[in-house]
Amino acid sequence: MLLAQSALIPPRGSVRFAQRAPLQAGLARLWSCATLGGVAPRPRIPPELKRRPFSLEEARAAGLTRRALQGRSWRRIGRALYAWRKLEEDPWRLLVAWRQLLPPDAVFAGFTAAWLHRLDVDPCHPIEIVVSPGSGVRSRSGLIVRRSRLGEVVSVRGLRATSVQRTFHDLRRRLPPVEFLVLADAALRLHLGVFDDLAEPAESPMETRLRWLLIQAGLQDPEVQKDLHDSKGRFVGRADLYYPEARLVIEYDGVNHRDRLVEDNRRQNLLITAGFQVLRFTAADIHQRPGAVEGQVRRALTRVRVSGTALLAAGSSG
Repeated sequence: MLLAQSALIPPRGSVRFAQRAPLQAGLARLWSCATLGGVAPRPRIPPELKRRPFSLEEARAAGLTRRALQGRSWRRIGRALYAWRKLEEDPWRLLVAWRQLLPPDAVFAGFTAAWLHRLDVDPCHPIEIVVSPGSGVRSRSGLIVRRSRLGEVVSVRGLRATSVQRTFHDLRRRLPPVEFLVLADAALRLHLGVFDDLAEPAESPMETRLRWLLIQAGLQDPEVQKDLHDSKGRFVGRADLYYPEARLVIEYDGVNHRDRLVEDNRRQNLLITAGFQVLRFTAADIHQRPGAVEGQVRRALTRVRVSGTALLAAGSSG
């Protein structure tokens, strides 16, 4: 009797499988086929398209269709412009690829031209060009087109771009004053020219923004990148910003400050021992606590003036 009952019991799992909805059962069968070897063919990736961005015409010449370019192996970076998904983004290669799609009279401009002139800006998001007023080329995904007289055009490694002077003229009209000063400082440091009366050879954008904060608060312009020496003439450090009458050193601590912590602490000790005041600020201070930054600098400057006045009064009374 027990044997008869066990013979009527279906195999484990068959009841649950039979009770599934038809669609679920079909999906299960498809999954079973896939796990048994029904794997989709790997997409074809022509080697010549793995080295740089390419146009739709180049893809077709290599045997790929527009539909194939919609697969996961590729990414679209502009109208009729693609790249292999694993290709690292290289601004130079991207600009060269765009150059082949643009009309001959197109000139790289704006941030794209600034990058070609060695300024640390994003040249590709979007790429910017200027064309003559009668040109038919239009803005599209990844590309901003402006129309005007081209003016002076220069060649940078074979790519046409607006001159440094024209580039700064265009950017001045678009950028907030502090961000324009960031680029003007960088241009001065790179010996590209003087493009702002306040320009100084600051070594980072945040140093410029810190200096701008102090100037806008009504404080006098600090000296920039000033070499400092002790009473015996020995070099003890270089100040990002410096107020000589107060012997006040102002430092910007960037993201690499933690890596240089020991070195920075030793330098600060040398400065303090040599009789300098030192204030240090971070990006969070500049962006989120500008009033506190101004207040600390102003108090440091005032403290020296007050102590100097007290010394003069004591000397005259004696």
